[in-house]
Amino acid sequence: MELQNRIVTVFGGTGFLGRRIVRRLSGQGFSPRVASRHPERLSAFGDSMLQSIRADIHDGQAVAAAVAGAYAVVNAVSLYRERGAETFQAVHVEAAGRLARQARRAGVERFVQISGIGADPASRSLYIRKRGEGERAVQAAFANAIMVRPAVMFGPDDAFLTTLVKLLKRLPAYPLFGRGLTRLQPAFVEDVAEAIARALEPSAAHPVTYEFGGPRIYTYKELLKEVADRLGKRPVLLPMPFTLWHAMARIAELLPGPPLSRNQVELMEVDTAASRAMPGFGTLGIEPKPIAYALEQILAAEGHDQNMASTPV
Repeated sequence: MELQNRIVTVFGGTGFLGRRIVRRLSGQGFSPRVASRHPERLSAFGDSMLQSIRADIHDGQAVAAAVAGAYAVVNAVSLYRERGAETFQAVHVEAAGRLARQARRAGVERFVQISGIGADPASRSLYIRKRGEGERAVQAAFANAIMVRPAVMFGPDDAFLTTLVKLLKRLPAYPLFGRGLTRLQPAFVEDVAEAIARALEPSAAHPVTYEFGGPRIYTYKELLKEVADRLGKRPVLLPMPFTLWHAMARIAELLPGPPLSRNQVELMEVDTAASRAMPGFGTLGIEPKPIAYALEQILAAEGHDQNMASTPV
């Protein structure tokens, strides 16, 4: 495949997962084209050779221009909290379907839709339901689209593990979601990005759906204990019923920049472990890294920041 035919347009390529996908694609000889409403954020990549295009995924003409001439398209656009016209329906269903249709019209060979483990059109959770409906919309428009369902992802600059570290370092007691028995299988974000890049190779197998989970399945309580042990902390873990979490989230949503939403609570009521019957990291020759790997990076970065703050100028 010649270089001009290795163009991969990545929507959401400046996000937590998206920017890592872009780096992995570059490292494997692809020519990533980052489609974003904020292409100026590319300066953080430190690579002036990256191709960027200003494109709003809600704009059909901009989407068509962004996918023109591409070998593959990756939709890494995601929304975790609805704001005005930015709804789960608009982003996860309508925009995803529009992007898949434009990719098919442009003759794109491979299309990757980033979804999530547990995506289900029948779910009572609006977020999970729209993720499932988004998969259907993409499959209807691009018959052999690849669905990528990661478990909750962790990494040095995430909103998951980094937040747990900060809270466990400060709080003598930590509230559990329910009794802390929800099962989750956190995946290292760099592993997910690498898997997507490998799945786009022309020689790669072409399963319809991948599910990516890390090397261990935890209960939420077990995960908190592992992180707390590494920090040398022994917080009291307090069970808190989901009904109370929902009530607090309803109140929090009235605040600007709410720290908690009902959708987040609903996600913590559902197990998110990869199915053994589905292709995963092993299919692509990847040995997933444990949480301890990223935890050391997070603590090292925090130590560096603290040293910088204490160094006299």
